[in-house]
Amino acid sequence: MWRYEAGHGTDATDRLAEEVPVAIHLDGDSFAVMMASPLDIEDFARGFALTEGLLCSADDIAALTVEHLLEGIKVNIESRAGARLARDQPARTLPSRTACGICGTRDLEDVIRQPPNVGTGPVLHPTTIQQALQSIGPHQHLNTVTGAVHAAAWFDTGGNITLIREDVGRHNALDKLIGAMLVANVDPQAGFALITSRASYEMVTKAATAGITTLVAISAPTALAVQLAKRCGVTLAGFARPGRFNVYSHPQRIQPAHSPL
Repeated sequence: MWRYEAGHGTDATDRLAEEVPVAIHLDGDSFAVMMASPLDIEDFARGFALTEGLLCSADDIAALTVEHLLEGIKVNIESRAGARLARDQPARTLPSRTACGICGTRDLEDVIRQPPNVGTGPVLHPTTIQQALQSIGPHQHLNTVTGAVHAAAWFDTGGNITLIREDVGRHNALDKLIGAMLVANVDPQAGFALITSRASYEMVTKAATAGITTLVAISAPTALAVQLAKRCGVTLAGFARPGRFNVYSHPQRIQPAHSPL
C-alpha cells in the first residue's frame, strides 16, 4: 500500500481485519451465512444459536464442529434430542452483509422479536462503568493492529474485565461474547456487558435473550433499542465516554454517584 502524509507518498505495509463467510448449520439444515472475523468461531456459533432462538440453552448442543473450507467456514451444530425449538425458523440461506441482523429474513414478524424479561441483576456504581471504559482498550488486541473491529466485553460488578471478543460485526462480537460466557458458565446476572459500537434493537435483543441485565454502549442507542430495553427490563446506557454516559432505561441499576457505596 501507499501511505500519504502531508502530501507525500511512501511505500508501507498495513494489517487488515479479515472477514469470511461463516455458514451455520443446525442438525444438517442450513440456517444462515454471516460475514465474520475468523476467530472464536465456536463461541460465535454457540452465542448465535442462543440469541437467534435456534436452541434454548448451551446444554441443547450435543456436538459442534468447525470446517475450514476454501469458500469460508462451515459450522455444524448437532442438537440434543428434542432440544430444537418447536417453531419454524426463518431460512436465512443468502449471504448476509457483515452481521446485518435482518438480511435474509423473509417475514416482517421475524424481524422484531420480543425478548424475554431479564432478572433483577446487580446495582452498579457509575465509577464501575468508568473503570470498564478505561480498561477495555488494552484488551482490544485485534483492533489495536487493524482499527477495524468491534469488541464486546464482560465485566464483573467491580468493573474488572473477565471476557472479551472482537469481530468486524458488532452483532458477531456480542454473539461471540455470549458464547464464551456459556462455555465459562458466567452468570449473566453478576455483571454487565460493554460494547464498542452503537446499540441497535438487535443488540438489546441478543443481550436480553442471554439474560444480560445491563448493556453499556460507547456509541448511541436507537429509539427501537430503547423501547425494547424498557419492555424487557434491560438497563441500556449509551454514549459511554470518560466521565459521562446516558441511561435510557431502567436506571434503578445505576447507583447515583452521591449515594454511599
